[in-house]
Amino acid sequence: MPDFLLNALLAGLALALVAGPLGSFVVWRRMAYFGDTLAHAALLGVALGFLLDVSPTLAVTVGCIILAVLLVVLQQRQPLAADTLLGILAHSTLSLGLVTVSFLDAVRVDLMAYLFGDLLAVGTGDLAWIVAGSALVLGVLAWLWRPLLALTVHEELARVEGLPVGALRLALMLLIAVVIAVAMKIVGVLLITSLLIIPAASAQRHAKSPEQMAAGASLTGLVAVCAGLALSWYQDTPAGPSIVVSAAALFLLSFLLPRRA
Repeated sequence: MPDFLLNALLAGLALALVAGPLGSFVVWRRMAYFGDTLAHAALLGVALGFLLDVSPTLAVTVGCIILAVLLVVLQQRQPLAADTLLGILAHSTLSLGLVTVSFLDAVRVDLMAYLFGDLLAVGTGDLAWIVAGSALVLGVLAWLWRPLLALTVHEELARVEGLPVGALRLALMLLIAVVIAVAMKIVGVLLITSLLIIPAASAQRHAKSPEQMAAGASLTGLVAVCAGLALSWYQDTPAGPSIVVSAAALFLLSFLLPRRA
C-alpha cells in the first residue's frame, strides 16, 4: 500500500473511532447545528492562521475552542433562542472567514481542500496530530461517559445529584471542537458534522443501550472510511465526500435490516 494511502486510512480510522461515541451525544442532545457552527468557524481559523503566519491546524483548534466557550457564555446571558444564536454565529464566522481570505494576496489558499477535505494529502505530521487528538478526546470521553450520560438523560436530575452540569456541558462542547479541528483535514469544513451524525444515526436504530450505539457508530464509521477510500482509489473520486457518501449508504442500509427486538 502506498504511504499516502496508508496515512489516509490510519487518519480516517482514528477519526471514526472517536466520532462514533461523540456523535452519539450529538444525536442524543440534538447538537447537530452546534457542530455546523463550529465547522463554519473552522474556515475563519484557517484564514487567521495564514494571516498571522501560524499553523492553520493550531489556529482552527484554538478558534473552535474559543467559539465553544463563547457559545456557552452567550447561551447563559442572552434572551435569544439557541438555534437563533447558532445561526447568527455560524454564518457570521463563515462570512468573516471568506472576507479574511480575500485579504491574503501573498498567500495562495486552496479553499476546496479546506471545504471538502484532502485526506490523501495527510502527511506524517498530520497523522500524528490526528491520532493524538482522537486519542485524547476518546480518553476524556471514556472518563466522563457516565456523567455525560446522566446529563443527557435528565439534566435537572443530574444537577440534583450534584453533578457539575455547566462544566460537563462545556466539556462536551470542547470535545466536539477538538474533533472538528482534527476532522477538517479529512472531510473538510462543510462535511465534518455529517461524519459525527450519520454513523450514530445508523447505529441508533439497532442499538439496545448507549454503549451499543456508540460502538455501532464507531464500527459504521470505520466501514465508511474503508469504503470511501476504496471508492476514491478505484474511481478517482474525492476522498472526503466519498467517505460521507459511503456513510449515507450505510445509513440507508440500516433501514433495510430488520430492527432488533
